[in-house]
Amino acid sequence: MIKSELIKRISSQNPHLYDRDIEKVINAILDEMVEALRRGDRVELRGFGAFSVRLREARQGRNPRTGAAVAVAKKAVPLFKTGKEMRARLNRETLPSD
Repeated sequence: MIKSELIKRISSQNPHLYDRDIEKVINAILDEMVEALRRGDRVELRGFGAFSVRLREARQGRNPRTGAAVAVAKKAVPLFKTGKEMRARLNRETLPSD
């Protein structure tokens, strides 16, 4: 699912809300999550999962095509760990169709 599909789905469930307002709310939530992660905070959505950031140090890499050494800069890598409730819902047994 992409963001525009999420907006349409929420809009269809809440016809009294405008698509542009739903988009503003979703963008505000995502922006706040990114800012929290940028500060080094952990973002936890109970029943869904937790987002965190792991810092990777600078290192020497290799170009796979030429084999030449390449400097790889340090960077922040986002991590996501699912919550127990989400794992349970994803792994729930489905009943066979009759």
